[in-house]
Amino acid sequence: MYSEDEIRVEQLGECRYESPLTPLLDYRQYSINYVEESDRILVDNTVSSLSDELQSGRALTGLEPAGARRKIFFDPATTRAGIVTCGGLCPGLNNVIRSLVNEFTRRYQIQSVFGFCNGYQGLVSASERPPVELTPDSVKDIHEHGGTILGSSRGQQNPSEIVDRLLEMEINILMVIGGDGTIRGAMAIAEEVSKRQLEISVIGVPKTIDNDIMFTDQSFGFQTAIAEGTSAVRAAHVEACGAPQGVGLVKLMGRHSGFIACYASLAVNDANFVLIPEVPFELDGEHGLLACLKQRLRQSGNAVIVVAEGAGQHLMQRVNQTDASGNQRLGDVGVWLKSEIERHFAENDWCLNLKYIDPSYVIRSVPANPYDSVYCSRLAHNAVHAAMSGRTKMVVSRWHTRFVHVPMSLAIRERNCVDPNGDLWMTVLESTGQPPRFG
Repeated sequence: MYSEDEIRVEQLGECRYESPLTPLLDYRQYSINYVEESDRILVDNTVSSLSDELQSGRALTGLEPAGARRKIFFDPATTRAGIVTCGGLCPGLNNVIRSLVNEFTRRYQIQSVFGFCNGYQGLVSASERPPVELTPDSVKDIHEHGGTILGSSRGQQNPSEIVDRLLEMEINILMVIGGDGTIRGAMAIAEEVSKRQLEISVIGVPKTIDNDIMFTDQSFGFQTAIAEGTSAVRAAHVEACGAPQGVGLVKLMGRHSGFIACYASLAVNDANFVLIPEVPFELDGEHGLLACLKQRLRQSGNAVIVVAEGAGQHLMQRVNQTDASGNQRLGDVGVWLKSEIERHFAENDWCLNLKYIDPSYVIRSVPANPYDSVYCSRLAHNAVHAAMSGRTKMVVSRWHTRFVHVPMSLAIRERNCVDPNGDLWMTVLESTGQPPRFG
């Protein structure tokens, strides 16, 4: 359970300005989608949870609903916004940028929106690329391309220098698009803003291709990643069936969470083994992966293995390095697993035709598919609504199919992971026929 303080979203002050969207709000005032300030989206919507809360006398725990408000905090005539993209690439980044710019300028009539280049590096004075002014015309076609027109980078910068830059450029709203490390950086910026008692809103649009941010039904880019990953699994199956004792090995994204590996495997039902970080496995032994693989080849003559990048780290030599964002560098489980399988089969005089596919950077760089394109637009619109109403230190997300405001501290407190005892993993086990555990 979460307390009211943990789920409360910070506001800069009272909303005193009439929203330019009032005609749209008046039009739909009788709609069930109309945002009531006092309404909440329940954190847990199961009957058992609700019964426990009601019987204990506690208030029902809920997240603040996202959406346009009648009154806003910032005066559009004097408001200037900034946008920054950080971390690794992900399908949909350009879609989010485009929708943010269009919502700010066309709906809220803000005159100046700036893009900061190369992640947080672009928010300090020593940046190699100056900020660029973004207009509806300059972003009109960017959603057709992968990546981000602003560039990106990993690693934090000095929050004090960043706030100095925002003040210098008279930026009132900073939109930050990135994962958990990026959101931590945004929290530090917001803390510096609070310390100086400034009226600057810092809003996050959570970006994680792995789908590992808490309080989100699905992160943007995830559906595109599944579709592209599915193509890789299908290709591995074709290769495996095209040679005697054929094995197709596919490595997909997922440092801590195996959602992409699970969903891509289920989409084509061609995978025989799915390995994810949440379920440790062993190679050797009577019930290890190698023994199960040989049994599969005896029965069918081919096999497909899908492995998430964070799986099997306990079996490899630890890499004592971190990247610029402070993340532990992982061993390459795909290359390692390929080597171990080939070595084992060679030592046992088994014929083997193994094909290895790693589509990770191909997937990261493609444009968003139609589903993600729509989702990016809706996230962006709700992020702008939140910012204009004076919310800060929060991310916009979707929970139980409703768009909500989530405090940054809560969004990154834990990781969203595949539950080894949940129905998704059960479906994977049913589909692949693999044992619940290897070892």
